[in-house]
Amino acid sequence: MVSNEILRKYAKLAVCTGVNVQKGQLLVITSAVDIAYFTRMCVEEAYKAGAGEVLVNWSDEAVTKLAYQNESTETLADIAPWKLEQKKNCIDKKCCFLYIESNTPGLLANIDGKKLQTVRIAMETAFEKFEYYTMANIGQWSIVAIPTIPWAKKAFPDLDDEKALEKLWNAVLMSVRVSESNDPIEEWKQHNENLEHYCTLLNDYKFKSLHFKNSMGTDLKVELIRDHVWAAGSEIAKNGARFNPNMPTEEAFTMPYKYGVDGRVYATKPLSYQGKLIENFYLDFKDGKVVGYFAEKGEETLKNLLDFDENSRYLGEVALIPYNSPISKSGVLFLNTLFDENASCHLALGASYPDNVKNGTKLKREELEKLGSNYSKIHCDFMFGSSDMNIVGETRDGKKVEVFQNGNYAI
Repeated sequence: MVSNEILRKYAKLAVCTGVNVQKGQLLVITSAVDIAYFTRMCVEEAYKAGAGEVLVNWSDEAVTKLAYQNESTETLADIAPWKLEQKKNCIDKKCCFLYIESNTPGLLANIDGKKLQTVRIAMETAFEKFEYYTMANIGQWSIVAIPTIPWAKKAFPDLDDEKALEKLWNAVLMSVRVSESNDPIEEWKQHNENLEHYCTLLNDYKFKSLHFKNSMGTDLKVELIRDHVWAAGSEIAKNGARFNPNMPTEEAFTMPYKYGVDGRVYATKPLSYQGKLIENFYLDFKDGKVVGYFAEKGEETLKNLLDFDENSRYLGEVALIPYNSPISKSGVLFLNTLFDENASCHLALGASYPDNVKNGTKLKREELEKLGSNYSKIHCDFMFGSSDMNIVGETRDGKKVEVFQNGNYAI
């Protein structure tokens, strides 16, 4: 088991650097009962940091699975009004959100895909009006993860429970830069500065498009929205608080032009969606839209993702991550997007982040869409980076720039 000292460091990092709760602010934590020991530490650290109130929304994935196995689709898709009122009340209080993940990959593999899709659509539709609060960084939010034995056994099936859990913990702590000998909060300050360095370089080029190619067959041209903004590491909320949405993070990301994506892209890692795994898949794009696809495993689940709503076949994000990043070099396949996306360049199907275009957070949805931003009820990342990924950027004046060579930055 990880020492209390390490757990305490991680909890303080999540609260003070991740979500960065402010004096007197409401912190809303979403967590599973299996990891209550860590959640309690986060609550303690939040109060130490000056939080005015901490609300914990508990979940239990075993109970969730039982519900999907035994309740009707109609019952599961009926979102209780009090849940919406609670969310509204928290946002009205200008809260911040901390999400602590511990999901078991493939947990819902045997649940009917149509049932999962219907319930997910109902939930996203019901809470849609609240999503802008985090998508536009009006309030702080952060996601961290805590290993569990079921997750560890999925990641390391050949090890016994204890060794698998130890190995996953070591990989997670390495990824979030927590060790016995360091000050993770100070280390994250330096890490954020390093990420911002590449953002500055990328923003200075003002690329019109990026062309991705590798030996797997990826040959994809992604046009970027005019006046796009590259972001990385920490963000600044409307209240002025600097926070890290994802821990870990190794990416620099921006907004594609909705109708400017053409070619084929091959995924290099499995994608966990709706509790199921999609493996060895590719997507074909024309004029920004996915017009063809294939998956060796989970093709029905991939179809559900693509058909989630009218804009889920368009991209909302393109992210660059060097192959020599720490998570990539670890060689661990986490089967969790929070970690795996930070080992590889990735794309996101669905919604764009408003702050990835100049003055985007000041624009209405209709104004953003007019510029070529994608709006969707989902935002789902998938990984396509590789050790031989080459990326050539083209500027607005036609200049070609080698951005990546053999998987790493060349600029």
